[in-house]
Amino acid sequence: MKLEDRVALAMAYHDRGFNCAQAVACAYCDKAGIDEKTMFQLTEGFGLGMGGMKGTCGAVSGAVLLAGMKNSTGNVEHPDSKGATYKLSREIVKEFQEKNSSVVCEELKGVETGNVLRSCGGCIKDAVMLAGKILYGEEE
Repeated sequence: MKLEDRVALAMAYHDRGFNCAQAVACAYCDKAGIDEKTMFQLTEGFGLGMGGMKGTCGAVSGAVLLAGMKNSTGNVEHPDSKGATYKLSREIVKEFQEKNSSVVCEELKGVETGNVLRSCGGCIKDAVMLAGKILYGEEE
């Protein structure tokens, strides 16, 4: 699937009522090796800045969840892949921050200031693009 198609899929999910984290993560179910229903359930609490608290952007959270799905060894006896997963996660968050001036839902949506830095749709697009580039080597 081309990156632009993944963005379109994520936007279609959001239009159906998926939160931003669900939209981003579910667009990569095929790459993550997980079914849509399970991914939907796993990411449900991440919406609207973590449980509606307007904290970390759900789209970013969805992309970071994908970093774990992509990189973790899943070895519960010897969890040794965290460092590399954290590095991927930092790269996603850093690039999103550089592009949008924040990773905080409330700031992105301009709740206090009235100055919208990025719409939810824009955040979803950016997070899908970053996950594609950083995690899966996909380019536009």
